[in-house]
Amino acid sequence: MPAPTPEAPRLRLPRQGEIFGVVKELLGGSRLRVECADGKERLCRIPGRIRMKIWMRPDDIVLVKPWSVESDEKGDIVYRYTRPQVEALRRNGYLK
Repeated sequence: MPAPTPEAPRLRLPRQGEIFGVVKELLGGSRLRVECADGKERLCRIPGRIRMKIWMRPDDIVLVKPWSVESDEKGDIVYRYTRPQVEALRRNGYLK
């Protein structure tokens, strides 16, 4: 596979049990309110393994993994997409 370039970034697609979401509100304490692609709004947290590596802002596109308990209300942030990746997702039809 060729190395990703700025024109063709490597895309992390949803795996089993993951869905796209849009950050709506930062709540503090590594918690966010995210509107998910399935139409539900979830209270999501950023797990410790990625908390210091990424910086979240409202309107960021993220991957959410709903919890096994309270899956309609809570979840974990798995990945945050950069602007070039979001444009590539839109071009390829993954996002509206």
